[in-house]
Amino acid sequence: MTELEFGGVLIGALVVLVLMGVHIAIALIGIGFAGIWLMREDVQMAMRLFYLSAYNGVADYIFATIPLFVLMGLLVSVSNVGKDTFDVADALLRRVRGGLGVATVAANTVFAAVTGVSIASAAVFTRVAVPEMVNHGYRTAFAAGTVAGSSVLGMMIPPSLLFIIYGVLAEQSIGTLFIAGIIPGFMLAVVFVVMIVLMATYAPGMVYDLKRQRDASLQRSAGAVLTSAQMAGKLVPIVLLVVLVLGGLYSGLFTPTEAGGIGAFGAFLVALSRRSLGQGKLWRVLHETGSISVTILILLIAAGFYSRMLSVAGVPMAISDMVQSAGLGPTGFLLIYIFIVLTLGMILDSSSMLLIMTPVAVPIATELGFNLIHFGVITVLAVEIGLLTPPFGISVFTVKSTLNDPKVSVESIFAGSLPYVGAMLFVLLLVAVFPALSLALT
Repeated sequence: MTELEFGGVLIGALVVLVLMGVHIAIALIGIGFAGIWLMREDVQMAMRLFYLSAYNGVADYIFATIPLFVLMGLLVSVSNVGKDTFDVADALLRRVRGGLGVATVAANTVFAAVTGVSIASAAVFTRVAVPEMVNHGYRTAFAAGTVAGSSVLGMMIPPSLLFIIYGVLAEQSIGTLFIAGIIPGFMLAVVFVVMIVLMATYAPGMVYDLKRQRDASLQRSAGAVLTSAQMAGKLVPIVLLVVLVLGGLYSGLFTPTEAGGIGAFGAFLVALSRRSLGQGKLWRVLHETGSISVTILILLIAAGFYSRMLSVAGVPMAISDMVQSAGLGPTGFLLIYIFIVLTLGMILDSSSMLLIMTPVAVPIATELGFNLIHFGVITVLAVEIGLLTPPFGISVFTVKSTLNDPKVSVESIFAGSLPYVGAMLFVLLLVAVFPALSLALT
């Protein structure tokens, strides 16, 4: 059996195990261990490589970014900062067509700059934005789809956990990846806004329940409007956190790890000032931070071991040689790679896709001359689309479970988020064709 065939069997076995319900970390470790054992016929070598992967996998200082940014995001979520941001966006955009949809995207864009976790954004804005939109005459499917669609901004606008995972696996600067995601992230938000306004203008039946909208418009015009002082008071905490974290990163004043620590401390002060940590909430935040962080770190250890196995097998080099001999070139490889990632997005979660594909694709992308920062932005954008595609669509299921309304089906939320998938594919095409969109600030 050739290296390429053996690698194909191992990757196929990994996907089968994951589809059978085996935890991704266990599947990665099991396939990595079996692959090295079978290739070298030496169980001790497999044990030594696993030990090295486990130690080196979490010994790096950069790994402290994971629990720190997770903690910051959870503290911000528990402090009702997301609701305040939405209230301000609603007040500013209430006269725009599709204004509440635009407000949801705008609030999610700002919220993404301090969370980095799409699921957190989806959960927060499902509780905040969906009831408000439905009360003002929007279709429930559109409202839920808008929350699910705009929640993916949390994975592109820095800080982003997916960029941290990719940076670790690809051995790229996490700070540079964060900065590279700024323009594509805001482009995504702008495209979402333009799409909502166009839909509300030219296809209002897709956005509004027209009968309920007429009834709701009278209540809305009579509703209280926030004053400038009230809007400023609601925005101060999140603006300070964004300036603190992104300003420090962009200016070079902080490393990503230091930015995570300072951001978490700032979010803690915000939560304290709002008295949001009582009744056991602080313990729940710390427990959830530990749970999420440990899960990610175990996955990274497993992915490091899996990557070593692929290197021992020579799989990346064999695939690179095949791509070059087939005359596909960089463009052909990129098209195939994006297609595979989009396909996997229908059956796997975002972290699993990164853990499986990055060790295989990065060496090939390097051989073909890709800038790995640009390649990382393309990868995260493609992976994000998987958060909205059936049958897995974790953001859609998060909205469904948080909404907890039997009258709103999963299928209707998928339908409501479909326009956002199209918008993301458009931005993905632009970023792939014009690398400067991701590299201009780096």
